[in-house]
Amino acid sequence: MPTRCQPGQTLLIDADDTLWENNIYFERAIAAYISFLDHLPHTPQQVREALNEAERETIRTHGYGLGSFTQSLIACFEHLTAAPINEHQHALIRSFAQSIADQEIELLPGVAELLPELATRHRLILMTKGSQSEQADKLARSGLGPHFNAVEIVAEKNPAAYADVVARHGCAPHSTWMIGNSPKSDINPALAAGLHAVFIFHKDTWVLEHAEINAPPDGQRLLEVESFAKLADIF
Repeated sequence: MPTRCQPGQTLLIDADDTLWENNIYFERAIAAYISFLDHLPHTPQQVREALNEAERETIRTHGYGLGSFTQSLIACFEHLTAAPINEHQHALIRSFAQSIADQEIELLPGVAELLPELATRHRLILMTKGSQSEQADKLARSGLGPHFNAVEIVAEKNPAAYADVVARHGCAPHSTWMIGNSPKSDINPALAAGLHAVFIFHKDTWVLEHAEINAPPDGQRLLEVESFAKLADIF
């Protein structure tokens, strides 16, 4: 059991799949999409691999968010069918993405109870990536906004983005932590930027966020916990 940190730490906290469920809704939409394409001569695994590749390409040009996801579904469909999408198909595919937007915010276990408590001892900054409007809307609907001293919605979470946030908010690296479920976006780039990190396991983390977790450089700490509630033992 780690020794609890002194009050006054700065906690950069991820949003999707750290504070509330997110990827499970994308997975349900993708399952419906794959079922829709069931008549094609491709296995579900082949469709998923094609969609993953379409998402990688779309993110490069459109960033993250439901608009980008919809573009990926359409690009994947046109690639697999080798034909333009018609109006009916387009509407149906858009409905898969809309099903995600229609979801209520479901806070992960322990968040509603612990986040206000953490805010009494530490400075909390929400740090998430994606569409500015979509992420701001999720935060507003979550009811968690008042517990954060600041909100940072960035296009990509890389070492430069972390360094920029640290500089803008005058964070001391020795007392600043990134907390999240993504090795690729939350843990490894934060460690590369000189911060400590806490990895919170989530069984449904998006496949494009999977990566091996890097060892922390000398003088930095990396902790791993199985739930948000376990942060009470650390902070």
